[in-house]
Amino acid sequence: MIFRAISQNRTSDAVIDQIERLILEGVLRSGDQLPAERELAGKLDVSRPVLRTALKELEERNLIRTQHGGGTFIANVVGTVFSDEVFELIRRHPKAHSDYFEFRRDLEGVTAEHAARRATDADKLILTRIMEVMRQHHAEGDIHKESEADFEFHQAIVEASHNMLMLHTLRSCYKLLAEGLFYSRIRLYETPGVQDALLQQHERLYKAVMDGNPDEAREAARHHMDYVEKTLARTNQAGIWEEISRMRLSQMADRSDKSPKARKSANGRSTTKASNKTDTQLASAHSARKTRNARDEMTG
Repeated sequence: MIFRAISQNRTSDAVIDQIERLILEGVLRSGDQLPAERELAGKLDVSRPVLRTALKELEERNLIRTQHGGGTFIANVVGTVFSDEVFELIRRHPKAHSDYFEFRRDLEGVTAEHAARRATDADKLILTRIMEVMRQHHAEGDIHKESEADFEFHQAIVEASHNMLMLHTLRSCYKLLAEGLFYSRIRLYETPGVQDALLQQHERLYKAVMDGNPDEAREAARHHMDYVEKTLARTNQAGIWEEISRMRLSQMADRSDKSPKARKSANGRSTTKASNKTDTQLASAHSARKTRNARDEMTG
């Protein structure tokens, strides 16, 4: 149960404070549905009018949204550090790609370090469950589901750091990634040898956090981001080289077809075909004449 009964000062402000903290701490995520009014009022031990006042104010702050007949949901505010305008600027400028990896490498290193120091038993249980799922999908060769577990693993590490600013900043980075802004996680997993390497890196980071080793956790996280950046650079470069090579091959074939030698050869083939056709026609005519002459002699 994530909601706690309010023992003192049962006001709308107390309700707002509790729900806001659950959002800030990453317990309530975008799209999560709140319990029905009667149930939530019971969990918080407040009257329904007090709860309605609190929910109305939260909706005015754009922290929740209500669908008529559909319930009340956490709004899309978690991990929205970057405005739409900044998002578009990042999308249009390639230098942001290298800056993205530099930022994530540094921040994820610090986050992993904090997680190794601060992870609770519940945090470690969450990480263990995610790793079990990741291993299973890896063994099954399901890169799509393993990629999803990868995403959940990194989120769980951030949550285990128990730093709200780091949590929402990195979630914003993950949101950029989910929008396909910097790279495709699936494309990364499809690169030969990468799937095994990523699992080993996740295992190393997982062990460091579970063992409470902050230095190892920081280095494991930074090494992981270095590997991802370098692998994507090689993959992208190989793709560019392949495209250029194919264009060269196509252009070579086009030049060959348009060369004087090719045209002369084509003309020669046409002349030969015409000559052969003429010879065939002459032979047929000569044969026809011989047949007519023989018939005339027989009738004569």
